[in-house]
Amino acid sequence: MRILGNHRDPSARHRRGLTAAGLCLGTLLGLGLGAGLGPSPAAAQSEPPIRSAEDAFCRSEARAQVFSAPDPLNLGLREIGRRIWASCMERTQRKGKAPKKPRKRRHR
Repeated sequence: MRILGNHRDPSARHRRGLTAAGLCLGTLLGLGLGAGLGPSPAAAQSEPPIRSAEDAFCRSEARAQVFSAPDPLNLGLREIGRRIWASCMERTQRKGKAPKKPRKRRHR
């Protein structure tokens, strides 16, 4: 086969070498992708299941604000997110309860 000045025909040995190299590369890529899909440390520390609509709302709010919240005490992202979630849950639970109106005394 003659392409761009290549006048030698690749021998069967070279063809086998390329095929084996391709097979090894494919195997390594397959193992690498398979290892990435397996159990990871992050999966072991997954979040607990969502318990209510307020919980889901507060989790999404915490995810949205965790990177923009200040961290002067160097607490870390998990603790900041937990605090944002806790304050949101407290706010939403306060909203759910009807505020008690003081009874007005009728003067005679």
